Amino acid sequence: MGKGKKHTLKAALSSQQSRLKKKQEIEQAAKLSEQKGKKQKLAPGRAKDTHAHAGPFQPQTPPTIPFTSSDKILLVGEGNFSFTRALVVDAPAPLQYLPAENVVATAYDEEKECYAKYPEAEGIVGALRERGVTVLFQVDATRLEKCHALKGRTFDKIVWNFPHAGKGITDQDRNILSNQLLLLGFLRSASAFLARGPIPKVQSSGKGKAKQDDSEDEDDAETGGRSGSPSQVTTSSRGRILITLRNVAPYTLWDLPRLAKKPPPPQSAQEPPNPTYIQLRSFKFHREVWKGYEHRMTKGERAHGTGKTGQGGEDRTWEFCIAPRARHDAN
Repeated sequence: MGKGKKHTLKAALSSQQSRLKKKQEIEQAAKLSEQKGKKQKLAPGRAKDTHAHAGPFQPQTPPTIPFTSSDKILLVGEGNFSFTRALVVDAPAPLQYLPAENVVATAYDEEKECYAKYPEAEGIVGALRERGVTVLFQVDATRLEKCHALKGRTFDKIVWNFPHAGKGITDQDRNILSNQLLLLGFLRSASAFLARGPIPKVQSSGKGKAKQDDSEDEDDAETGGRSGSPSQVTTSSRGRILITLRNVAPYTLWDLPRLAKKPPPPQSAQEPPNPTYIQLRSFKFHREVWKGYEHRMTKGERAHGTGKTGQGGEDRTWEFCIAPRARHDAN
């Protein structure tokens, strides 16, 4: 029974991979064709001078800060804890009154192992603990229920920036599968720690109406989702999951939006069904907003300047909440 379930899950994920690869190949071919056509239309010597009046980079819209000063926040997979520091110690203006006691930051590594991988982490953790942040080690993001310190707690935001299985699998399909299983495990485990309440209403400034439900447009979900900058979100609503990935292959092949919205069956009969989420929005993750934040790779030695999170594309955050009837909570 267990083996059959596992085979079904792998088959479902492999089918998703094949479909998404084919779709991306078609999109890439169309993009190259469009670029070629534009080049042919430009007459020699009349190309636009894009640098003549270039000035400092100014984003078209203010960066999205998906937190409020009253949020209770759980951060998982914190490599050197520099994002936690940016959230609490050097917070952006809207979060300057966020109580440090509202933040729990966790890492998968044992504490000494973490400091060996990331020497700067020890000083960061000391500063965070002095301010009142709860810092926990040896916390598996796919087994949050096993962490005694989290028992009975719920959060408004549960955040994982740049998750990766870190198994070093060279075969791309197997590597994709291992990371999809990681994401599914996290989405399943974290669902029990999300605050209950009504579905959040996310409103973008460019559109005059609130978006309460997730679009069924698969193209939108797979190529970046809707914009969320700037946004207004109701408070006292059900908790949200925020996952940030590089919006470029191979990370797009993990098909995060579909895993959240239309999850496959669990691997075994002993595991509960995978929860179904609503995608509220996706938005560009601006690293420069988070002062002192330094992305660290899963393998420590690669962290110090040689690791990369994908060529091209952009860092992007996807935001989800539990769908109605996915659990017995207040709507």
